[in-house]
Amino acid sequence: MNTHFETERLLLSPLTETDTLFIYELLNSKAWIRFIGDRDINTFEDADAYIDKILSGRNIQYWIVREKGKDKPIGLITFMKRAYLDHWDLGFAFLEKHGKKGYAFEASEVVLKAALQLKAHPTIVATTLPDNSNSIKLLEKLGFKFDKKMKVEKDMLSIYTTQKD
Repeated sequence: MNTHFETERLLLSPLTETDTLFIYELLNSKAWIRFIGDRDINTFEDADAYIDKILSGRNIQYWIVREKGKDKPIGLITFMKRAYLDHWDLGFAFLEKHGKKGYAFEASEVVLKAALQLKAHPTIVATTLPDNSNSIKLLEKLGFKFDKKMKVEKDMLSIYTTQKD
């Protein structure tokens, strides 16, 4: 899959070791902790270790999202193969101050379209907590349909799927 994407307003580039401050901020945001989970990123060293773990993973891709012409990251798009899912999972998270502007849709859509073009990904899933109404609305706008609920560790997740046309 592409390593870089460009939309009308956004640039997406792979996560790198230089994204420590952003990862620290995003993973400690209220929304991340509530809807994705506390990853115990309490120091910049923890953020560095998290990035190293992501970068060393074989079945995981993270793209940092930036507004064109600006250096500061605003969000993250993920694409990974989770052990408990049959298909690859598309995810997204944005800093709260960049919400409600269509950025998550714009960035997710470009990655989703690229992934669905690959033979290896005729079906893509997305997971969310059932009470994460903003994520559910975005998934539905992207063309995902509710498939099922699944218990994963202590959480009951809603699983959404989409397929190549």
